[in-house]
Amino acid sequence: MKSKHIIITGTSRGIGYELVQLFAKQGHKVLALSRNNLPVTNLKSDNIISFAFDLQNEADYNKVETFIQNEWNHVDVLINNAGTLLNKPFAETTFKDFAKVYEINVFGVSEMTRIVLPFMKSNGHVVTISSMGGIQGSIKFPGLAAYSSSKGAVITLTELLAEEYKQTGPQFNILALGAVQTEMLEEAFPGYLAPTTAIEMAEYIFDFSLNGNKYYNGKVLQVSKSTP
Repeated sequence: MKSKHIIITGTSRGIGYELVQLFAKQGHKVLALSRNNLPVTNLKSDNIISFAFDLQNEADYNKVETFIQNEWNHVDVLINNAGTLLNKPFAETTFKDFAKVYEINVFGVSEMTRIVLPFMKSNGHVVTISSMGGIQGSIKFPGLAAYSSSKGAVITLTELLAEEYKQTGPQFNILALGAVQTEMLEEAFPGYLAPTTAIEMAEYIFDFSLNGNKYYNGKVLQVSKSTP
């Protein structure tokens, strides 16, 4: 398989961390972005570039743009994986709480995609990680008003982008994940055991990001063994 240029956000742990290793081991070039870049840097792989990146810091997007221009020239796959999960009663959820969740889960996805798009070819693939909690009609849980509504927002955003770029590409798709055993899940729901591990989900996303755009565009795939 020809080596591709892959950008992944949220790579310090969980699914993102596993994805970086899967792509690098298969010979792909990876730009791994996370506020804490040390875990990926410690992998010491020639196929991985990592620097500290904050989705809420506008200046950090300039670093990504400069890197692509100077080092890669093009991007084959963008995986919008970074996210934050807030479990808090709605009555206690402040304006700042909602703003932070949306800045990371929605505005971060939008801006990262906007920055990378000029460097993607017609067969490029933008994969955004959403949640079953953002699917209309799925079972909802109290405490997740900010999180689940933000995940619903990126679903609609992806559908809109697929329509806007359907004549030129790239392709845009959403993976709405069910519960996955990650550090983020453990922090939000201590003691809960998910049916899927981070590496299992990463293996699915790895394959989908490289091949899914041959069959899908503007689609939401529900990837879940459980409800939600």
